[in-house]
Amino acid sequence: MYDLLKGLRVVEGAAFVAGPTCGLYLAQMGAEVIRFDNIGGGPDFNRWPLSHEGKSLYWEGLNKSKKSVAIDLTSPAGRELAQRLAASPGEDGGLFVTNFPVDGFLSYDKLSALRSDLICVRVMGWADGSQGMDYTINSAIGLPLMTGPVGDERPVNHVLAAWDLLTGAYCSFALVSALLARLRGRGGREIRAPLSDIGAATMANLGFVAETLQTGHQRPRMGNDIFGAFGRDFTTKDGVKLMLLAITPKQWSKALEALSIAPAVAALEAELGVSFATDEGLRFTHRARLYPLFEQAFAARTAAELTPAFDAGGVTWGAYQTLEAALQDTRLFKDNPLFEDIRHPSGLTYPAPGAMGTIPQDQRLSVQPAPKLGQHTDEVLAEVLGMSSGEIGKLHDAGVVAGPKA
Repeated sequence: MYDLLKGLRVVEGAAFVAGPTCGLYLAQMGAEVIRFDNIGGGPDFNRWPLSHEGKSLYWEGLNKSKKSVAIDLTSPAGRELAQRLAASPGEDGGLFVTNFPVDGFLSYDKLSALRSDLICVRVMGWADGSQGMDYTINSAIGLPLMTGPVGDERPVNHVLAAWDLLTGAYCSFALVSALLARLRGRGGREIRAPLSDIGAATMANLGFVAETLQTGHQRPRMGNDIFGAFGRDFTTKDGVKLMLLAITPKQWSKALEALSIAPAVAALEAELGVSFATDEGLRFTHRARLYPLFEQAFAARTAAELTPAFDAGGVTWGAYQTLEAALQDTRLFKDNPLFEDIRHPSGLTYPAPGAMGTIPQDQRLSVQPAPKLGQHTDEVLAEVLGMSSGEIGKLHDAGVVAGPKA
């Protein structure tokens, strides 16, 4: 947690990953992020993984450091209240993140009628308004057919919601960019961020599009081989799998030195009339000839013998380990100042991260847990919308809003 965005108020009406991730990143930089949900929770309130008591660890992970308002979004009064929150007053207000449809009660036209300089960042599936989620966008882009073992035609869905996460990060950047424009007198605007466009643009930015147009076909499956460079998993004498990567000339030379195979590689270079030291593409092209040399070198030594030699020689390598093991890794979780043990709404105490970037000049602030659903309903209605206790009480009596469950 940092306070770079302290004083900024962002209202979030979103479910699943992309929208809540945007709000999370803004909250971790100090913005006041107010999330509204349906009374009883939105469609992601009970998503897996769950605690043993049935509480969503997913929901409480994505909504750390936010405030929660519970509203009956099916009622006209509840929808009007959500609109007023989205267009909340103040110089640092009027910032809204959502994945509700382009049309409907949270459309930009309806909200900007309440506040002309409103900034709305809207997560979408497809740019035409069609429904789409990370895995369906990914299947359309082609990556599941490029991933997996050679010769296996089955699609491989990866477990990381990459397009959701990229979209959430892009939306936080877009919102701050739009705010800067508003502060310079350029008014408000809506920014639509479809997962389909994030995915398609990323594929183009990484060269996948140009490569496919040039060759006439998408990139084939190649198992664990790193495309266009030298990198793969290798197995040590005692059966441990290690990842080795050699992209730069230095990484390449250090790997050969540590594995004591420089003479054998030099002989292969002489045979082929190439220099692997200066061209990473050649290492990829001739990987079938290089792999046996590396496989033999790995198989001759144990992991305990190889890894110190790799570290001493500056080799770029990594161990495959389970998340259970990673939790004991001091560089990742254990003793990492990014994490703080806090008690969550589920009742569990476990490490929670603050802002992912570290600012050496600023002190990290305490990580705050996710709220209970509706925990801040009365506070937000009073402080943000200026409603009296009597007005708020009437909303409770009518079932338009709700506080946290006891």
